[in-house]
Amino acid sequence: MRELTPPIDEPQKRAIRMLALKRTGMAAATAFVAANIWTGCPLLALWVGSQAAGRQTLSMGAVGIVVVVLAVLVFAMALLLTWLNNVYDELTGRQRVERRSAWLRSMRAESERHVSQRSRITALERIVMVNIYVAVVTLVVWYVFFASAPAPTLCTLHC
Repeated sequence: MRELTPPIDEPQKRAIRMLALKRTGMAAATAFVAANIWTGCPLLALWVGSQAAGRQTLSMGAVGIVVVVLAVLVFAMALLLTWLNNVYDELTGRQRVERRSAWLRSMRAESERHVSQRSRITALERIVMVNIYVAVVTLVVWYVFFASAPAPTLCTLHC
C-alpha cells in the first residue's frame, strides 16, 4: 500500500526554494574561492610585489613580499572554504565527523571505514576536487605545450 504524504503548503514551498537557493549560492561561492586559490591569489601577490618593487629591477625584498602575500591569501582562502563547507553542512543537516589520529582514538572507537561509509562527499567537496583536477591538468598542458623552458633530458652528461 502506498503511503500518502500530506500536501505542502506555500510557506513550506518557499522555505524549500530558499534552502535550494542558499545551497546553490554556497556552491557558487565555493567554486569562485577554489578557482581564485590558483588564479586570483598568485596574480594579486604578483601585483603587490610589482608595486613594492616599483620601477627598480627585481629584488629579494619584492620576491619575499610576493611569497608572504601569496601565503596569507591562500591561507585566508582555505579558511573561507572551510567556513563555506561548515555552513553548507548546517544547511543540509549533514552530521559532522570528527577525525582523530590513531594514537588519540579510544581502543573501542569505531574504525574510520565505518565513519566514512556514513558520511558522503558533499557537493562543495566535489567542486573543490574538480577544481584541483582542472588546475593540475591546466598546469600540465601549459608546461608540455606552451612553456618555453627546455624539457630535461636523460643524457645531459654523456651526449
